[in-house]
This record gives sequence, C-alpha cells and structure tokens, in this order.
Amino acid sequence: MTHEWTGPLTDIVVVESPSKAKTINKYLGDSYKVLASFGHVRDLPPKDGSVRPDEDFAMDWQADDRGAKQLSEIAKALKGASTLYLATDPDREGEAISWHVQTALAERNALKGVHVRRVTFNEITKNAVKHAMAHPRDLDTPLIEAYLARRALDYLVGFTLSPVLWRKLPGSKSAGRVQSVALRLICEREAEIEVFKAREYWTVEAAMLTPTGAPYPARLTHYQGKKLEQFDLNDEAIAIVAKAAVEAGDFTVASVEKKRTRRSPPPPFITSTLQQEASRKLGFSSQQTMRLAQQLYEGVEIGGDTVGLITYMRTDGVQLAQEAVAAMRKQIQAEFGDQYLPVAPRVYQSKAKNAQEAHEAIRPTDISLKPEKVARILNAEQAKLYELIYKRALACQMSPAELDQTAVDLTDGKGQTLRATGSVLAFDGFLKLYKEDQDDPSDQDDDSRILPPIAKGDPAKTRDVTATQHFTQPPPRYSEASLVKKMEELGIGRPSTYASILTVLRDRNYVKLEARRFIPEDRGRLVTAFLVSFFARYVDTGFTANLEGELDQIAEGNANWREVLRAFWDDFSAAVAQTKELKISDVIDALDHDLGPHFFPSRDDGSDPRACPSCGDGRLGLKLGRFGSFIGCSNYPNCQYTRKLAVDGGEGEDDSLKDGMRVLGQHPETGEDITLRRGPYGLYVQQGEPNPEDKKAKPKRASLARGMDGATLTLEDALGLLSLPRLIGLHPETGQKIEANIGRFGPYVKMGALFASLDRDDNVLHLGFNRAMDLIAKKQESIKTLGQHPKDSADVLVRKGRFGPYVQWGNIVANLAKGTDMGDVTLDEAIALLAEKGKTLAPRGKKGAKAKAAPKKAAAKKETAAQAKKPVKAKAAAKTATAKKTTAKKSA
Repeated sequence: MTHEWTGPLTDIVVVESPSKAKTINKYLGDSYKVLASFGHVRDLPPKDGSVRPDEDFAMDWQADDRGAKQLSEIAKALKGASTLYLATDPDREGEAISWHVQTALAERNALKGVHVRRVTFNEITKNAVKHAMAHPRDLDTPLIEAYLARRALDYLVGFTLSPVLWRKLPGSKSAGRVQSVALRLICEREAEIEVFKAREYWTVEAAMLTPTGAPYPARLTHYQGKKLEQFDLNDEAIAIVAKAAVEAGDFTVASVEKKRTRRSPPPPFITSTLQQEASRKLGFSSQQTMRLAQQLYEGVEIGGDTVGLITYMRTDGVQLAQEAVAAMRKQIQAEFGDQYLPVAPRVYQSKAKNAQEAHEAIRPTDISLKPEKVARILNAEQAKLYELIYKRALACQMSPAELDQTAVDLTDGKGQTLRATGSVLAFDGFLKLYKEDQDDPSDQDDDSRILPPIAKGDPAKTRDVTATQHFTQPPPRYSEASLVKKMEELGIGRPSTYASILTVLRDRNYVKLEARRFIPEDRGRLVTAFLVSFFARYVDTGFTANLEGELDQIAEGNANWREVLRAFWDDFSAAVAQTKELKISDVIDALDHDLGPHFFPSRDDGSDPRACPSCGDGRLGLKLGRFGSFIGCSNYPNCQYTRKLAVDGGEGEDDSLKDGMRVLGQHPETGEDITLRRGPYGLYVQQGEPNPEDKKAKPKRASLARGMDGATLTLEDALGLLSLPRLIGLHPETGQKIEANIGRFGPYVKMGALFASLDRDDNVLHLGFNRAMDLIAKKQESIKTLGQHPKDSADVLVRKGRFGPYVQWGNIVANLAKGTDMGDVTLDEAIALLAEKGKTLAPRGKKGAKAKAAPKKAAAKKETAAQAKKPVKAKAAAKTATAKKTTAKKSA
C-alpha cells in the first residue's frame, strides 16, 4: 500500500514494487510520495517490425494496461511537484525502467517544470535510503544504451530465427540468443554421455599395522619399480598378480612427509554463486532462489518498521562496503574470539570475465540480525536462504582453516610401494561457521582420516590386501548449479538472466529435470542440431561470449550501440537469407546424420539398428511432418511403419503398449492386474477390469503424475498412484491430516480446507513431511484469519487473490482497496467492507444455469408450436418482431 499524501506535495519517488514503496515512504516521511512502477511500464510489442534495422534500429515501445495505469498515476501525482526521483533497482534493468518512466512521462508532457533525478541504494535500510536521496545523479546513458542493444538483439534473434525454425523444423517453438547456447551445452553433454565407453581398471589396497598394532590403509602406487597409471592394472588377472606381490612383500616405512596447509574462506555470494549453492545445499531452483532473495531484499517487519534483510541480489561484484566489513569483524571477535579474526580485513576482487556491476556482493544489511533471531518472522524457505547468505558473508572475513596433511610411503625393496595419506584439522577457522558444498561428490576434499603415529624406518605388517574393480564414469549431466557455473565461466548471459533462461528451456519442453539433472528432450536435440548445422556461429559459446563483451563495452561508454547492432545484423540477416532456399530434404539429411547415434543406437547383437521391424528390408530414418518429427521407413508408402519421438515434453511412444495397454503386475492384496493404458488425455494406470454384470461399477484409475515416464513406470509407482490420497502425517499443532493427491490442476498437498500445489520438482508419491509442512506454511501466508463475524461466529478471512487481496466471510467476498496490504486490515474494517461492498460468490458448476435455461427452452418450444399454426404472413411478422426484440436486448 503506498503512502496516502495529505500535505502540500513537493517530491515524487518512483520505485519498482509496492512493498518497497511503503517501506521507503516510512523512511522519507510526508515530504515525499512514493509510487510503484510494478517493474517495466513499457516493452517492445510482440510483433514483427518493433525493431527496424533499416531505420538505424528504431524501436517502438508500448505500455500494457498495467503500465499505462501506473504511468497515469505517476503523471497525476506530478502535478505541482518540483522533483521526480527515479529510485528503481541499481542494475541495468533498473536503469532501463527509470529511462522508460522518464521517456513515457515526457511524451505525456507530464514533466514540465519537474526536475528528474536518479537515486540508487544497495539495501533498503533507513540510512541507505536517506544517503541515496542526498546524493542523486542523472540517468546513466551508457547503461541505457547497453539495455537497448541487448533488448534489440534478443528481439531480432527471436523474431527472425524462430520463424525459420517453424518453417524448416515443424514442432519447434522458438530460439533465443542465449537460451539456444545453454540448450546446446545440455545437448552436447548428453551426446558425450551416449558415446562414452567405460574403461575397466583395478586398485590394490592393503590394511597395514604399525609396530604397536595400530591399523591404517595404504594403496599400491608403484609396481615392479614403475609408477602405476590409472589403466596399468586393467583386468582381474593382472590385479591378482599385483595383489600377490603386495601380500608377499615385507614393507618398511621409507618416508614420512608432513606439511600444514591453509584453506581460505570463499568470497561472499554474487548472483550466480548464490544460485549454485542454494541448489546444492537447499535444493532450490534458480528461479526459486531469486524469488526468495527478492523478498529478503524488500524486507520484513521488525519492531514496527519494514527492514530489508539483504543487499541487492543481482550483482557480480564481490566487494563489500568498509562499514559492513568493520561490523562483521566486530561480530566475529565477539562471537568466536580473537583467534578467528584475521589481522587485516580480507578484500575480494571479481574474476568473472564480464564482471561489470558496481554494487556490492550479497550480504546481510545488519550483521547483528542473526538467522535464529529473524527465523520466527520468516517462512521456512526464506529462513534457510537468509541463513546461507548470513553465514557465507560472515565466514568470508574469518581466519583460514589449517590442516596438517601427512603422506607415508612404504616399500618392500622389490619395486612395490604403498602410500598412506591422511589429514588432521589443526584449526577450523571459517569452517566453524561455513563449509562450501561441492557439486560433484567425487570433487570432495582429500581423505580426512587420521593416521596413527608413524616414523621413518618403522616395519609395517600387512594384515589384509584387496584388489578392487572400477570403471570410468561418463561426465555428469548438468545440474542447475553446474550449468550456471559453466555459463558464468564461458561469459555468456548475465547473472539476472540465468534463472529465466533455465525456466524457458523447461517450459518449452526442450529439457526435463530428473534427479536435479538436465536431460534434453528430443525436441531440444532437434532444435540444437538444426541450429548447429545452419547457424553454427550464433550458437557458438565463443561468439556469444564476445558479444556479451561488446555489450559490456557499451555499458562502460567505450562502444557505440548502433554500430555493434549493425555489425551483428549484417551477418545474421545474410545467414537467415541463405536458409530461404533450404530444402526440407537438406534439413532431414543434416538432422538424421547428427542425431542418428541417438535415435538408432548400436545393438548388442551387431544387427542394423536402422532395419525396419515391419517390412524387414526398409531403412529407418528421421522424417518431418506437419506436426513435427518422427521415425519412418524408407519403403513408404508400401511400408507405413512410424515411431513417434518424445518431442512434446510428455510421454513418448511406448512400444510396449500393445493394443494400448501393458500389464505392470498384480495387486498384492486382490491379485487384480495393474495395467498401464493410453487414453484420450494421456497415460493412466488401472486396477482390474470392468464388471460386465455391473456397468455402474468402474475399475479404479489414476493418471500419471507430472514427470512420470510410461516406459519406466514400475508396479510400485502404479500402486502408489492408485492408493492416493496419501497420508503424509499429522500437523504437530492442530492434529489435522496432511495428505498428498493429484487433482485437475496437478499434484497438491492438503490440510483441511487448505490446498497447496506441488512444485515441478516435487514427487507426489515421495513427498516428505518437512516439505509438505513448508508448502502448507507458504500457503497459509496467503490466508489470514481476522476473527469471528458477530452475526454467526464464522471466521472472517483476508486472502491473496489473482487480482489482489480480498476479505471473505462464508461465500461473501469484497476486494480491498488498490495497494492495501493484507497485514493492515482489521476485523472491524473487514466487516464494514463486507457490509458495504460484499458480493456473493457464484455457485460452482452449471447446474444453476441449466435450471434457469430449462423454463426458457420450454417456453420457446411452446411459442414455436403456436407459430406453426398461424398463417405464413403472421409467422413472418412474428419472426421480424422476435428479431427486433433480440436486437434490442443485445443492445441493452
């Protein structure tokens, strides 16, 4: 809710969100009125011609209904004002929003006699806001030009390349400048996995004893006088011989090396590292992380005031303000002691290729607000993310950890050497507070085992020797964390765009996320193969990174944005023009060649994977139809064998569904068949068969949950679906049942009359109690009980709706005034609002409508029958009168 102005108006402040507007108005007082722009007020119309390269990249901008409304409110408020302060977010997008607001208001002649100034603050605290207002500046023209160039590039690529995809590759959805490069990374990693051939290797380890009988492990590193490489022991026979040599050896300690190493803390979070660590430690998606960080940045109410808990979360700068570092050092000394405080503050510098943002790393605005102190006023997800940010920021100014590492070499004098390693944490330092997770389990720290006292020359007794078989592993699929890290390393995209890029890839069914890893769908692989074949330069990581560098040069004022666009467009439009003569057969041949190993993998029996299973002598290949790609036989039309591809993001064609069904097993209690079937709305599971004697009794059925694959569905999963709803547990305070189920709009969790939808990554069959509680708590935030209505003691509620908050009493609702916050409504105000503006909710379903329609229908039949008995002229006159009556009714 924005502040209601009552005194003489002097200055207007524009921010992005209404919650921020309310907080900042409290800080500034009655000399200002703070309004929200609700993000961007204008954008390029989604139609061809919005960017015109032939007119030196002129652009058309258009305000949507909400943007136009906000501009009207700002223009109205400016009447009589002396200064307009543009206080949108301190990044490129924020600068662009301020430029749009200023430009649109100027076009409305709303800025006559009004000074326009730009202010930015990195945190929403009273001191930061007042300091910013005391140090305004002009709009940053280079930043605005960099935004214009980036927006024009994305538009031109999308609106030029996507139609080529639609014409030449039916079934495709769109292509994007950075999105297509990210998709290529995922597809190329999948191709590496598919062609990967595992190699066998063996290791020999011995359990050794010191002279005092203390055990410790050691590994064979030298065999027959030669240092062992990974594949030197490549089969069991060689490994057994090496094992025997170790068992027969008489080993003595040849050397003991000890050294102390120091491990420094990681830098504070930037946007990309926050997304990576939140994914690894908390299981949050990039989009979820940024949404929660936005809420922490905008703040929560503490002691009657709304306070921002963290600094701005879209940044790639790792530097920290001096006063923040001083506060952290004071906190470390008080909480952990002098030994955990370095002599001098630690200073970090960004290593990212395209680091350009000028503001700080992500940190708490007040280091005294410890996680346990604010957890009670945050929801579970917010509290987890705040704790992560708090600990990372504080740890970055703590002393390094110290480890004593020991390496012991044992030899038998005959060419065999064993090595034992271990490390001891001598001083925990920053590890006392924070330890950074690794994305790949194989990437963990050295073995933390503690070795017993061992001295050079000590004899070593061999107690047990084992030879262990291993196989090399393919490169892991990208997780959200590792993909963001890779994109950051390559210098493609921006911190603020990573979350939206990954979301678009999933929404367009180009990729799916399984076990928190990206797997490309067939549609995504087809699009990537097409772009690599015919637009290789524009999905090249190096080209995209160089273009990002040019955009950064524009932002720094070192390049002309129109010249950068012109150089790109000349080459790009020429490449697109070359595809006009491209034949569908050329596209098919290129895709069939590139994706042949994927669609037709080699068989274990050595037979031809492309042999048609129907006619026997035909060759299978990729085909394109009106609705997308499929596998077909070369003997068409004589052989009409086809096989669908899983290009729709749902279940692919399951060859095991003969006659539209497959038996998964039998019900453990009833013995009935559990079958997987294909219906008009997709795949479902069924228990038993219909009873021919009782047509009303239908077998139990359940649709597959989102993300389930019919080809890999198990009997256990099918039984789980048929047994829904599933009881997860009882609420610890209310004792109400918490259940998981699947409804019309997907899987959900339910407690009483409260329903909460599951996220994309949640599994309705395996949802845990803690996660269910989180979803319920999050949903409860959108509903607040104000008290009981005096008429019938029924609860009066305030709820969040699609179009803003509203109050409800039974089936009577009333919308709150525009901008009113849920927390500001009292019971008396709600009762008065319901009495004045309350509306009764319409009953669900169409029964009422049908009931009302029935008498009219009967009356119409009677009228028709009566007219049939009248003469023709009377009938025509009646028809004319009826038409006039209908027209009048429609006009009314």
